[in-house]
Amino acid sequence: MPKKFPLQAAGFNPFCELIGLNFSKYEKGYSQCVLEVNEELLNPHKVLHGGIIYSMADTGMGAALYSCLSEDELCSTVEIKICYFRVVISGILTCDTELIHKGKKIAFLESEIKNNESLIAKAMGTYYIFKSKEDCVTDSGRVPGERGD
Repeated sequence: MPKKFPLQAAGFNPFCELIGLNFSKYEKGYSQCVLEVNEELLNPHKVLHGGIIYSMADTGMGAALYSCLSEDELCSTVEIKICYFRVVISGILTCDTELIHKGKKIAFLESEIKNNESLIAKAMGTYYIFKSKEDCVTDSGRVPGERGD
């Protein structure tokens, strides 16, 4: 059974709420999130800030993986590579993410971000899977796998 994940950001993910990111689909190994471009998300050159597009991919990947985790598991980003193909100045962005591979500790995912039907970016990410912090904090106070272990 997948972990519970609200499609709307309100109260669950303050960062998503800040940028206006919401989920429209959440299924086993897949997520779709959407965002309406507004003036507050533009960079000084009046185009959408690349960090917003990256955040969509990162959050979409987390959600897609979240759907395959057990109740006592969490995940965190190890790395993401993103390629930007076009600038965005307005419209609705959609990020479709698919889980490509999930092992015991590492997962690999892909995201495609579109503005209407035009592909604007593609991302690939690696995530670390671990037991929830309450269950796995070491005597040193660190979660296994954190820097220094």
